[in-house]
Amino acid sequence: MNVRAAAAQVLFEVVDQGYSLSVALPAAQQNIKPRDHALLQEICFGALRFLPRLESTANALMDKPLKGKQRVFHHLILVGIYQLSFMRIPAHAAVAETVEATGTLRGPRLRGLINAVLRNYQRQQETLDAQAISHDAGRYGHPSWLLSLLKTSYPQNWQSIVDANNIKAPMWLRVNRAHHTRDQYQALLLEQDIESTPHSQAEDALKLERPCDVTSLPGFAEGWVSVQDAAAQLALHYLDPQDGELILDCCAAPGGKTAHILERTHPKQVVAIDSDEYRLKRVDENLERLQLDATVICGDARTPQKWWQGEQFDRILLDAPCSATGVIRRHPDIKWLRRANDIEALAHLQSDILDAMWQQLKPGGTLVYATCSITTQENRDQVKAFLQRTNNATLVGSETDNPGRQILPGEEDMDGFYYAVLIKQA
Repeated sequence: MNVRAAAAQVLFEVVDQGYSLSVALPAAQQNIKPRDHALLQEICFGALRFLPRLESTANALMDKPLKGKQRVFHHLILVGIYQLSFMRIPAHAAVAETVEATGTLRGPRLRGLINAVLRNYQRQQETLDAQAISHDAGRYGHPSWLLSLLKTSYPQNWQSIVDANNIKAPMWLRVNRAHHTRDQYQALLLEQDIESTPHSQAEDALKLERPCDVTSLPGFAEGWVSVQDAAAQLALHYLDPQDGELILDCCAAPGGKTAHILERTHPKQVVAIDSDEYRLKRVDENLERLQLDATVICGDARTPQKWWQGEQFDRILLDAPCSATGVIRRHPDIKWLRRANDIEALAHLQSDILDAMWQQLKPGGTLVYATCSITTQENRDQVKAFLQRTNNATLVGSETDNPGRQILPGEEDMDGFYYAVLIKQA
């Protein structure tokens, strides 16, 4: 399949039909040659990062929008504009391959239109590019509701958050200490001419200077290392699991934190629960590659009595369902799939899960509340409300008027993440 046609189809499925990029992109990659996977990913990720800018330009070049069965060709135009504006592909090749994609998409009669629009863009690029960034959505590549939220919550650094969201995320590794120390594995990487930098707080984290295929990593298949952002690795730091404990990883898929707990400690048992049966397969796959063992359960975290009849847990990691506004650089489709009213609904869900999990925690036990969000409603406000209604909860490591730690996107090149540590009074 023509790569540009595949990219247009992915954009159509994400933007118009509401599919996640993590679902649409792998499906499309099945229809193209393996050597073209990276190109398809670059076009899709890039077009979604700068979607309002591309839309503005396309609309300026069209007399009337393409609708109905022709809608995918609108996204093909966005694919063409993105290549001409942001990629190093020679202009003639970008135009020719994009026009050629009309045949794959069964719209050969639109060849002339696509060609004319892209040639027009080339002729007027400077003017059209200036127009496309004359409004906030085009300039910053975020929907208005999210820009407003960021400006309100982070008046001093909202622009740096936006900038971090619009760049490619680095590749972070988590070294499995059962096999090597971080320094030892860094030396193994260097032997393969792979340069890396350690994180200042996440003790097992290495950031690669350049991303690479996991098959190039020493011992990946043998479980020596995993791919996981440094911010997510800090979960272990805040949970501080000890040998012999009963530990719950709640909302665990795809299992990176479950595995990290098992790599670093010898607990009595680790239970990993998630409501998404499909994503739980990733937990099983990761545990199998790393040769680790956990009790994996599919269940609703709001109703633990339906899936757990054992004793209360010593420690619970609650990585709550959230808006994922801290990981936009890795999932640019979040900007266009999320809606402002999602935040309140998610906050209610998080509150219900937090209350349910608290009942599963032993007196004297530790619960770490975590999200990959940067909204105050899901994080600090959530924890404040929980403390107000829960007499036997004590916050540790931060002040109650500003509870937890909010990591913003780009901070030491990490994803946005939030952690709050709560102790259940005996």
